Amino acid sequence: MGNVSLLDFLSSGHPVEGHRPWPRFRLDIRAWRALVGQLATSEWSVISLWGEPEEIHVALRDDESGQIAIASHPCPERWYVSLGRARPGVIRLERAAFDLWGLAPMGLEDRRPWLDHGRWPSRKPLASQPQPAAERPLTYDFLAAEGEGLHQIPVGPVHAGVIEPGHFRFHCQGEAVVRLEQRLGYVHKGIDGLLTERSVEDAARVAARVSGDATVAYSLAFARAVEAALGCEVPPRAHWLRALMAEMERIANHVFDIGAVCNDAAFAIMLSHMGVLREKILRANDALFGHRLLMDRVVPGGCARDLSEEGAEALKHLLHGFTKDFERAFKLYDNTPSLSDRTQGTGIANGSLVHRFGAGGFVGRASGRGHDSRKAPGYQPYDMLDLSIPVYAEGDVNARLMVRFDEVRESLGLITQILSDMPQGAFRAPLPSLAGEGLAVVESFRGEVMVWVRMDESGRVARAHAHDPSWFQWPLLEAAIEGNIVADFPLCNKSFNCSYSGADL
Repeated sequence: MGNVSLLDFLSSGHPVEGHRPWPRFRLDIRAWRALVGQLATSEWSVISLWGEPEEIHVALRDDESGQIAIASHPCPERWYVSLGRARPGVIRLERAAFDLWGLAPMGLEDRRPWLDHGRWPSRKPLASQPQPAAERPLTYDFLAAEGEGLHQIPVGPVHAGVIEPGHFRFHCQGEAVVRLEQRLGYVHKGIDGLLTERSVEDAARVAARVSGDATVAYSLAFARAVEAALGCEVPPRAHWLRALMAEMERIANHVFDIGAVCNDAAFAIMLSHMGVLREKILRANDALFGHRLLMDRVVPGGCARDLSEEGAEALKHLLHGFTKDFERAFKLYDNTPSLSDRTQGTGIANGSLVHRFGAGGFVGRASGRGHDSRKAPGYQPYDMLDLSIPVYAEGDVNARLMVRFDEVRESLGLITQILSDMPQGAFRAPLPSLAGEGLAVVESFRGEVMVWVRMDESGRVARAHAHDPSWFQWPLLEAAIEGNIVADFPLCNKSFNCSYSGADL
């Protein structure tokens, strides 16, 4: 089919009315098989894959044209042709869809459960007919590795300190890692089920808690999806307030990540410096918007609170000193050779794998993939702001840190622009009670967050799905650690900083 565009290809399917702002097409089995073949050769990225009791959905982006669309395929027999061979980033999503909705991906070799550990009160809980609970917890068969002198090191799921649970199974030859395999799902919360048949207000609170460190991003994605489904116009000031909060969240996470990575390289003083900077941002959040993490501050229709003129001036003053302290910390990092020796050349994420998995955020940008949802597809007010996307090619721990340093600088500049140009007026609009479907993609500090919703005639959420960028980043960590020593795993792991909660739904 050559260089056919995404929309031209999907237009052979049946368009679904009321889906905004991008179209959704329902494909029959023939068209779905053709889609699988097209994904093997096209420049299309998979944004997410999810299910309903008798239908599978995949959100796609044409990287050449920027077009976004959803392809849906009815599964009355509860099976569909797998996309996993064409796009390996989809494999875990397909395994999760089988665990939740009982939709079987035909042709997928790895059929092990992903989210279901055999401890749920029912199996296939979101299917039209859930199955009884498993008689006993499931045994998970890790993939085997063969070679002379190999040994295994199991780590987790319980870790030292305050950290979410996840199991890592290392196959090693001496200190060198031959294979790493992850098992997640320990913090599964049933997000898709919790979002179903809820009021907009209740569902917004659930969405804000998918991954707590990205609460603004998830709240924004859910709000924009609802607003698209309902055709709701948000006041201009609300868009700018949302961007302000999103950049504050980005800075807080990036500075603390920088400190944590350096701490894992035995350079604890950077963690202290960055912890102080993060605390300044969190206190400013609380003073300006009433919550340190800005949870429930972005809501469908706008924002929960406005920003006063006095608050804007106080924030400008804070960020002036913040910038000086941040640049001093960067010089400390940049002028410490023993630290660079640990980060440079360690945990390299291959650029071809990053593109094949469609990984974004600092993981993607450190390996040559410069996608950022604030620019493409873009959303207000970023289309009116001067935004540069830092991209590096090395793909190592140092590159992922350098992206973070650069993004903090960009966010500081964006906040200055926002405070200078923010329009006056209302900061929230009422929501109509209409039926419709909406899709939104926004940029969190980790990468692209996606939320899809279907609203019923009463304005309640009929179905919804949330997607975290970590789905496409976790597998790359497995590849990046190969050939490194076991002692460098904490360093590599923190440089990725994937969300357990976001990938465990």
